Amino acid sequence: MDTRLLQTFTALARAGSFTGAAGELQLAQSTVTVQIRTLEKALGTQLFDRLARGALLTEAGRRLLTLAEDVLEAESRLFAAATEDGPVAGTVVVGAGETLCSAHLPDVIVALRGLHPDVEVRLEPCGTTDAVEGLRAGRLDCALLLEEHVAFPDVTAERVAGQPLVLLCAPGHHLAGREQPVTWRELAREDFFLHEQGCSYSDRLAQHLRAVPGAQPRLTRFGSIEATRSCVEAGLGLTVFPHANVAGSLRAGRLTAVPGPSLPDVSVQLARHSRRRPSRAARAVAAQVVRHFDA
Repeated sequence: MDTRLLQTFTALARAGSFTGAAGELQLAQSTVTVQIRTLEKALGTQLFDRLARGALLTEAGRRLLTLAEDVLEAESRLFAAATEDGPVAGTVVVGAGETLCSAHLPDVIVALRGLHPDVEVRLEPCGTTDAVEGLRAGRLDCALLLEEHVAFPDVTAERVAGQPLVLLCAPGHHLAGREQPVTWRELAREDFFLHEQGCSYSDRLAQHLRAVPGAQPRLTRFGSIEATRSCVEAGLGLTVFPHANVAGSLRAGRLTAVPGPSLPDVSVQLARHSRRRPSRAARAVAAQVVRHFDA
């Protein structure tokens, strides 16, 4: 059997539409249609219900999807074994939130270019939900998640580092220079500028603030770390960031740390699909990530 038919089958299962699968595979939609019909004829069963809103797996399709993925994984292992003694090369797609993309992954890529010049790293900025979906769908080879615990089907993760968090304000803010730690009750009366919803450390801080009895904290969420940091540097409120993301602003005196409640480190988790064998290039990227955080 031509395994390209299985690749089209799994792509259509992920995309849920012939148009989406064609875009992912960079094929004409008619080619996807022909390949699915060819596979259904070879297997003697209907894999999808064709509906106005898309293509849905039939019971047989759901049953055969895991087996098809296993065949494709075995094929990947076969080709990987054939090139095990050659140079480490290939494209590795890494998903990570903006916090890690901006502060850490550029250094990882620079180091990799020196060690393995034929490895290309593509960064996909995404939150935990999109990263897990990308791993399951095969769009990502690995992902870095800022989560204390990772418990998702088909995803395994190892903790590679802890990132210390810093409560921050501008030097001219009334809380700057405090000697006594500020309390949660005091913080709940302040303006906060936080990274977007889905950012684990920002969500955790928002939960603490909202848990203060009678509190109505003023929270503004941004999808951009730079926008968040700029508002705080302008003296408009407070924020929380991993130290690595604000080290330059602290050194330059644009931000200052505020003594306050203890904030636990946020864990960096290296996540992968549990049933996919990583390529040599993907293993090289993962090894460099670990070295970076161990340094």
